[in-house]
Amino acid sequence: MSINPKTTAAIGDHPLHPMIIPFPVAFLVGAPIADLAFIGTGDGFWARAAMWLIGAGIVMALVAAAAGFTDFLNEPRIRRLNDAWYHMVGNLAAVVLALVNFYLRYTQGSEAAIKPWGVVLSLIVVGILLFTGWKGWEMVYRYHVAVLDAPGQTSSEPVTPPHGGESHRRAA
Repeated sequence: MSINPKTTAAIGDHPLHPMIIPFPVAFLVGAPIADLAFIGTGDGFWARAAMWLIGAGIVMALVAAAAGFTDFLNEPRIRRLNDAWYHMVGNLAAVVLALVNFYLRYTQGSEAAIKPWGVVLSLIVVGILLFTGWKGWEMVYRYHVAVLDAPGQTSSEPVTPPHGGESHRRAA
């Protein structure tokens, strides 16, 4: 068994989920910025930009979720982490709220839907992403999910210390 919880959605030893998540995060964080630009300028470009940023965020979130679900379902040690559950459920909630937000903008018009609910939903999604991002970092930094610990380690299999025992450092 590997030392750390391992990723199963990967290219080589590089986990896919952390490679994909910057895209939906950037799109969904950009949406309330575009909302505020619309509120400040009245230029419809910003309202349309916000709507399409939300749409692109949803699509990329679903791609990231596919990789995340693959890791979650195929590694029991990940499923045992409370942070993994908070991360997954929170991100699902963010995507559902983004879907509602996109639907409102698409059906009511991108400009009409911004005040007040469009911008409120966008800001709530960003708040959720801050929380779920924190939980994702906890999984990596605290629980070492998909982390290779030793220099030159090429898989998440245990590294055998030199001479078959514990490696010790000497003070110089």
